[in-house]
Amino acid sequence: MRLLATPSGPLVGRVRAPGDKSISHRALILAAMAEGESEITGLLESDDVLATARAIEAFGAGVERLGEGRWRITGHGRLAQPEGVIDCGNSGTGVRLMMGAAAGYPITVVFDGDASLRKRPMGRVIEPLRRMGARFEGDRLPLVMHGGGLEAIRYVMPVASAQVKSAVLLAGCNAPGDTVVVEPARSRDHTERMLALFGARLQTEPAGAGATLTAAGGQTLRGAPIEVPGDPSSAAFALVAALITPGSEVTAEGVLLNPLRTGLFDTLVEMGADLTVSNRREAGGEAVGDLTARHSALAGVIVPEARAPAMIDEYPVLAVAAAFARGETVMRGVGELRVKESDRIALMARGLEACGVDLEEEPEGFIVRGTGAPPRGGADIETGGDHRVAMSHLVLGLAAGAPVSVDEPDMIATSFPGFVRMMRRLGGEIGETG
Repeated sequence: MRLLATPSGPLVGRVRAPGDKSISHRALILAAMAEGESEITGLLESDDVLATARAIEAFGAGVERLGEGRWRITGHGRLAQPEGVIDCGNSGTGVRLMMGAAAGYPITVVFDGDASLRKRPMGRVIEPLRRMGARFEGDRLPLVMHGGGLEAIRYVMPVASAQVKSAVLLAGCNAPGDTVVVEPARSRDHTERMLALFGARLQTEPAGAGATLTAAGGQTLRGAPIEVPGDPSSAAFALVAALITPGSEVTAEGVLLNPLRTGLFDTLVEMGADLTVSNRREAGGEAVGDLTARHSALAGVIVPEARAPAMIDEYPVLAVAAAFARGETVMRGVGELRVKESDRIALMARGLEACGVDLEEEPEGFIVRGTGAPPRGGADIETGGDHRVAMSHLVLGLAAGAPVSVDEPDMIATSFPGFVRMMRRLGGEIGETG
């Protein structure tokens, strides 16, 4: 079975962005580490996040679903020895953060995942955790980790990575002394913000383009209520679809506006997008707002490489916007895309070229050359089982000259199970085909 996106009329309406995936993972993991009850609202109930919910239950936390997006987690101040394998599904965020969380306890854990996750590198997380005293058998999934007996370290990160930073900070909460992480550039700071909500002692000091973070050891986290804001990475699909489809006006409500996550929106505005924010407010310690996108004539830009950490997951859908823009959109310094759920640079390049888009693939990025007119479309896209590659090409198909289909559509549920339903509600024509 494939999904087929057909050129559609104007997309119009208001949608609620699903809960942010990064924050959902963190809310579950920190609640499991904490002492007492934590009630989470707005949790993203995707395959990835549900895998993390099952994992924390295996670590001994009480897990209760109260309703759509509402979960109660009862933590006991520690993670217990799990009886079986911790299966993280397709989630790199889930497994890397859980490695950090579990490393602080005297337990032995077998981590595994699906075929895609087994291919993804774990060395960047293993290296600092090993320096702290955790022991590992293997450097890719499935692997075995022996935790406990950690020592605080000062870790200067070679590259900015929110997942690595978070893993070290979570481990540091259970290592005597102060664990210090120095990041060369700011990466998303959801872990730091959420640790504060759970009562952790954490200091952040600016250091050049990055920051120095210090987590005190021997901390006991306390259960707390968490409201998960809307995921900007998911809202991006509806907003970009509106920008490239004539006559469209779409509002995504309750979207996370953390400045370390809004790189795509900044870039779209620089391209000439009619993209506005209203109803700014705070939820779960994060800034949120409602974003409205209207069809716009876009122009190519050079995306600053320093912006990559703030939009790394959104480059596939940005490439689609670039295909409708006039002129070159240059995206460099994003080699990390080659080791995501797939080689996203290669897959997006092949898919866009199959749809008639002129582009140049580079080792660390790509250049898309748009004409200002819709690409011809009419291609059957091989997604490599990557949910963002699939959704990005379906967005392209809604405004291209001819329909676009994608394979392995079930993988979309790993991050955005309601994607097709949302796009149809706005007027997008997406259906199943053989």
